[in-house]
Amino acid sequence: MARQAVIRTTGGPEVIAWVEVDLPPPGPGEARVRHEAVGLNFIDTYHRSGLYPVPLPSGLGSEAAGVVEAVGEGVTAVAVGDRVTTYGPALGAYASARNVAADALLAIPDGIGFDVAAAVTLKGCTAEYLIERCARVQPGQTVLVHAAAGATGQLIVQWLKHIGATVIGTVGSPDKAERARAIGADHVIEYKHEDIAARVREITGGEGVPVVLDGVGGLTWEASLKSAARRGMIVSFGNAGGPVTGVNLGTLSQHGSLFVTRPTLYHYYATPEERTAGVAQVFDLVARGVLQVEIGRRYALEDAAEAHRAIAAGETMGATLLIP
Repeated sequence: MARQAVIRTTGGPEVIAWVEVDLPPPGPGEARVRHEAVGLNFIDTYHRSGLYPVPLPSGLGSEAAGVVEAVGEGVTAVAVGDRVTTYGPALGAYASARNVAADALLAIPDGIGFDVAAAVTLKGCTAEYLIERCARVQPGQTVLVHAAAGATGQLIVQWLKHIGATVIGTVGSPDKAERARAIGADHVIEYKHEDIAARVREITGGEGVPVVLDGVGGLTWEASLKSAARRGMIVSFGNAGGPVTGVNLGTLSQHGSLFVTRPTLYHYYATPEERTAGVAQVFDLVARGVLQVEIGRRYALEDAAEAHRAIAAGETMGATLLIP
C-alpha cells in the first residue's frame, strides 16, 4: 500500500487529501519507486490553487527521490535497487511510492543523498536553463535576482557567481539578506524597506541591469521593468507574488526596448540530450561544492498542507522537503 495525495477540487491547502493505494505492478515502460524524500516547489501551490489548471482529480508534486522497487516490461534504463530522482513532468510525487514512467527517472550519483537530490533536481535544472540557455548570462554581467534566499534563488545566485557574474539579490527579511550575502550575492536589497529599482540604478551607476531573473511575478514586475538596462532582458519564470497580466508591449519600448520571456523548464529539457546535459551540470556542481543546497525545513509527508501554507507565507528559506 502507498499513501498518495490527491486534490479533487482546487483551493487552499485544505483541499489536499490522502488516500491509501494498492499499487499494481508497473506497466510497460514504468518503474515503481519508493520515495525517500519529496521536493516541494512553488509550482505545486499553483496546481493546487488552480492558477495552473490540471485535470481533476489529480496528484500533486513533480520532484522526488527514492529507490526503484520494480520495473515493467521493456524497461532497461533503470533496475531494481537503483537510486533515482525525477523533476516530472507527471504529477503525483506527494506519495510514499508510485509507478512512474521510467524515462522520467534520473540516476542519483554516488555521494549525493536522497534529501539533496529531492531538493536540487528541479530547482537546479531551473537555474541551469535560466542562466546558461535562456538568458545566456556572460561573465562580468550584473544580474538582478528576485527572492535570492529562496530555494531556487540560492542556486541561481551561486551559479551566477560561479560563472563570474555580479549579483544583486532582493529578499524580504534581514535573515534572508544575511543568507543571500553568505552564498555570494554582491548586493542585497530588502524590498520591504528599499525601492528596488532606485537601489539597482544606484548600484549600477544609473545604467540598470542587462538581465533580471524574476520568479516572483506580479509583485516585482514594475520593479523589474524599472531596473532593466536599455535592451535588457527580463526572464519572468514564476508567480510567487501573483501572475503578470495585462502586459502592454509598448511598455517594453518605454523602458528601453526590453526583451521579455516567460519560459518553462520542460521546453528547455524537451529532448533526452538536453535533459542529460543539463542534469549532469547540476549534479557536477553539487558534487564539486559549487552549489550548496540548503534544506530549510522538513515536514512529514502528510503535513503537506502545512508546508504549503508556510511556503506561500514566505516563511521558508532554502528548500522544503516532505519525508514519507
